[in-house]
Amino acid sequence: MKLVTFELIESPTSPSRIGVVVETGGGDAEAAPILDLQVAFRCSEAQAGRASDLDSISARFGRDMLGLIERHEHAVPRIRELLAVQAQGLLPATFEGRSLLWPRPLVRLLAPIPRPLSMRDGYAFRQHVEAARRNRGLPMIPEFDEIPIFYYTNHLQVLGPGPVPVRPLHTQQLDFELEAAIVIGRTLRDADVATANQAIFGLMVMNDLSARALQMHEMKLNLGPAKGKDFATTIGPYLVPIEDLGPARKPSPRGDHFDLRMVARHNGEQVAEGRLSDMSWTFAEIIARASYGVTLHPGEVIGSGTVGTGCFLETNGSKIFDNRWLAPGDTIECEIEGLGCLRNTIELVP
Repeated sequence: MKLVTFELIESPTSPSRIGVVVETGGGDAEAAPILDLQVAFRCSEAQAGRASDLDSISARFGRDMLGLIERHEHAVPRIRELLAVQAQGLLPATFEGRSLLWPRPLVRLLAPIPRPLSMRDGYAFRQHVEAARRNRGLPMIPEFDEIPIFYYTNHLQVLGPGPVPVRPLHTQQLDFELEAAIVIGRTLRDADVATANQAIFGLMVMNDLSARALQMHEMKLNLGPAKGKDFATTIGPYLVPIEDLGPARKPSPRGDHFDLRMVARHNGEQVAEGRLSDMSWTFAEIIARASYGVTLHPGEVIGSGTVGTGCFLETNGSKIFDNRWLAPGDTIECEIEGLGCLRNTIELVP
């Protein structure tokens, strides 16, 4: 199951909608149509003789992705039923004059969660941390093995697939970061690792865009990244519930690992590759740490941090590339097996 938030290309001013990709066996998810969940829920409830007005549907299944995640224990099984009915060709084409199914050329995918409740980003890949420190002439920091560290980034500057507007200062050593992110699916506080693991609703691709010149300047003050990071984080194109990851989900006493290939391409050329299972800290361990003395809520997002080789800061320093950065007009693709390809184009704005 691949959940999406989308808008109709011909009606970009209309409210965004939540949907699910209607995949067929062996089909291309990027070409598959989108089932409009609000209309499909209304149709299904009306057929069952239940109230199908928008307020009733929103109360049961959520009005947007945050609402759906809050109600996922009820909403996700119903989505699976709708997909099964659709696969049998038994869903009507319209309900009260509204289409249930939208061909992909007619829709634009947005961030699955356009406005997360919060966004933390971890630092979980040892290979990336070791290489980045080695390139600066520093030894591996022992605290990496003591604390599943994270920082807060700007949850109100989240984008999905498509253009990423940047200002001139951002283009000074503009970088990508190939990451995965989880979405919290239930409220928890002071959680142990097992409880934290159970709180993961789903995964998605994340690109933590970074203006390195700004970042290096401001981090001399030891408060962490701010303007070097707060202008854009992209997520998507899909939010995949954790139970849909199949055998790639590897349980362990420290929480689930996810054996998924990660790649990034710059203007079509592969520039990074790794595996999500290489995380030295699990998402469950990061969530447990984040929940200490703090209540986490459904819809909060936590990134993995950069996979080894997953940014130009690391690969330039390792001499894999020579002063390579993103520039206006460039395309950067971050892809994770099973989670889709997050494709962005850099656009300079005055």
